[in-house]
Amino acid sequence: MTNDLSETDQYVLTHTMLRIKDPERALSFYRDVLGFRLVTQLDFPEAKFSLYFLQPRGHADCADGSVEQSFSRAGLLELTHNWGTESDDTEMHSGNSEPKGFGHICISVPDIEAACARFDAMGVRFQKRLGEGGMKEIAFILDPDGYWIEVVQPSLMEGLVGKFKA
Repeated sequence: MTNDLSETDQYVLTHTMLRIKDPERALSFYRDVLGFRLVTQLDFPEAKFSLYFLQPRGHADCADGSVEQSFSRAGLLELTHNWGTESDDTEMHSGNSEPKGFGHICISVPDIEAACARFDAMGVRFQKRLGEGGMKEIAFILDPDGYWIEVVQPSLMEGLVGKFKA
């Protein structure tokens, strides 16, 4: 094994995938609550699933929404819908339940109090509100499938991290 990491200079973390039950409900949440936009939808009728690639509005636009762009662009969220799961009663695994695994995605906002007030007014479910728990400066909301979304205000993070550093 070599320590020369120059071979990985072009590696890009392109997306994180979450399984969803109801595309309409999930897309509405990520679009209307968090401001994401759909850049690519890929349907696989023979395999009975669809992929939805979403991009935060604050990111530079995907050039053309092509498959190549969707698999090379950094910072996308992929929602995967296995057709027919919307009618079963299986819960999605958030990773914050047993067995532990995937935990959450995170979004940053310029004003966390205003964002949380907006989420509240929209009827978004909270896992943890501002002021609760040991980390009072962050909140967690839940998407329609129960995935945790951490909400942070970057200007508050130095103070938060400083409390927990050794």
